[in-house]
Amino acid sequence: MAKTEETKVSLGLKSDPIHYRYSYDWLFNLMKELDLRYLQLGSFPELYNLEDGFFLSLRERAERRGVVIKSCFTSYRELGGFFSGDRYLQQVARRNYERFIEVAAVVGADSVGSSPGSVYRDKLETKQRGIQIYLDNMEELMILARDRGLKFLSIEPMSCLAEPPALPEELDYMLGALQAYHSSHTETTVPVHICGDIGHGIADRYGRVLHDNWGLFEYQIAHMAEFHIKNTDARFDSTFGFSPKELPSGIVDLSRLLEIIKANLKRFPVKNIVGYLEMSGPKLGRDFSDHLLRDMILESVVHIRKFF
Repeated sequence: MAKTEETKVSLGLKSDPIHYRYSYDWLFNLMKELDLRYLQLGSFPELYNLEDGFFLSLRERAERRGVVIKSCFTSYRELGGFFSGDRYLQQVARRNYERFIEVAAVVGADSVGSSPGSVYRDKLETKQRGIQIYLDNMEELMILARDRGLKFLSIEPMSCLAEPPALPEELDYMLGALQAYHSSHTETTVPVHICGDIGHGIADRYGRVLHDNWGLFEYQIAHMAEFHIKNTDARFDSTFGFSPKELPSGIVDLSRLLEIIKANLKRFPVKNIVGYLEMSGPKLGRDFSDHLLRDMILESVVHIRKFF
């Protein structure tokens, strides 16, 4: 854990790898064993239609093990319909985002986040229009989040030009617009922050790196309230963890990440930041692989704890 008197950075875990593989009770028990307090609840297809009772039970079972569901975040791209140009998909994205905010309130989370969405590759000229539709909807979602007791919403910058904000200038434009709206409505809205990802960078169609993960991460810190810790390869193609078998293939040096965070602690917009280990785990739905998940999480946490 890195900290000063003003800012603290803690380690947490995102729930993605247990989906359709292990129960939440299994996950909470493992987190208690590893002394991991903070969970980022990843979305799953049924989430948007489940009744509140499911999430009340989930919160109670987590709290019994000393686990706090601090954040809710998409695991797929299911809230990306704002960029589709299709009003039916836009309506579903809006309705599901509203439900995710309600779920976050029930489990006691501080925030809800997602990647904004993606522009169709054959319709890249519609990106700016999609950005504006997204921003218009986010302004209203900021009001709902405040009404439900959340502290902020978050955006995850992605690794390709079809998924804004990828470029620094897109980040500045989108966050600038949302911050301006919040500044004008501080009593009725929550702010929008960034969920960074140290495994995200931008490589072009030929695999040439345009913006590396280090530069983008540091640039985003002024807006960052949470982040994902994962490993990746030299062109951000594959993502994985930090087990002894995975480390040789990765480019994420956690000592360098810690140095960047320490050098920029005063730039973070919040005082308590959580870095969530985000990994998909082994091949899903195979008897020879599912059982490997526990050790993969454990080994990654042990490695990360050498630095955080």
